[in-house]
Amino acid sequence: MQQRSVGATGLKVSRLGLGTMTWGRDTDEHEARDQLIAFAEAGGTLLDTAAGYGNGASEELIGTLIGDVVARDEIVLATKAGISSARGSRQYNTSRGHLLASLDASLKRLDVEHVDLWQVHIWSDETPLEETLSAFDIAVSSGRASYVGVSNYTGWQTAQAATWQRAVPGRAVLASTQVEYSLLNRAVEHEVIPAAEALGLGVLPWSPLGRGVLTGKYRSGTPADSRAASSHFANFVSAYFGDRSAQIVEAVARAAEGLGWSSLEVALAWVRDRPGVTAPIVGARTANQLRGALGVEELTLPAEIVEALDDVSGD
Repeated sequence: MQQRSVGATGLKVSRLGLGTMTWGRDTDEHEARDQLIAFAEAGGTLLDTAAGYGNGASEELIGTLIGDVVARDEIVLATKAGISSARGSRQYNTSRGHLLASLDASLKRLDVEHVDLWQVHIWSDETPLEETLSAFDIAVSSGRASYVGVSNYTGWQTAQAATWQRAVPGRAVLASTQVEYSLLNRAVEHEVIPAAEALGLGVLPWSPLGRGVLTGKYRSGTPADSRAASSHFANFVSAYFGDRSAQIVEAVARAAEGLGWSSLEVALAWVRDRPGVTAPIVGARTANQLRGALGVEELTLPAEIVEALDDVSGD
């Protein structure tokens, strides 16, 4: 798999990342093992998790696989802090103390001495930005993280954070921003991606398949084994069940039919090769699904197809 630099840094990652949001909850140890094996065999290196995924269950599962399925130095290990679940609701805390304690807990669960990329998972108005960002400086200077980034920041938040870190020599410069980006959600093109490109940040799209909708699996209903049929993902997926989304899904399906590809391959190739993008983060329910995504490595969308998809999915 081709490797790309993360923004203006020296960090290099595979141009597809493996997402692990469901690991330890919907994805058990055996399935996770099979996915990681398939990903590594395809040349994938970027493994993305978060302290908030399954309240640490994803990190714990990854910790059992590193050194067994894949060597530590063969992967780029990325995690996040700032979101947790308590009493059935999401909690947000981006204070310096909480973030650093979360990082230490992540390192313990992952059973590693450092992570390659540590990201703040969410913006919070309750903590001054300079306090949040100071956690980055401590994490890097102490050797607990090699690079740092943000996630789910707006354009102005991204620019403010990146500019603050650049203002004084010695601060941990931001390497990346992780945001939702797909043919069904191109909002980041207005401000986030221009800010990232101007300030040297790599873009890591999450849900590059439109929460699974762009695969076409929901064109004729909701499969019983799909995320949309599960209690904790139903609303997340159904947000893209409207008329506009259906029109885009059909356009992707027509392009796939004409090319002899799958809809998944068309949608993933489109976002992977957008300006500023480093690596889409792909999550899969099974190893077979993941292999279908990994097959996009050999594919490049024709320019006329890209233009047609841009037209149908634009504002």
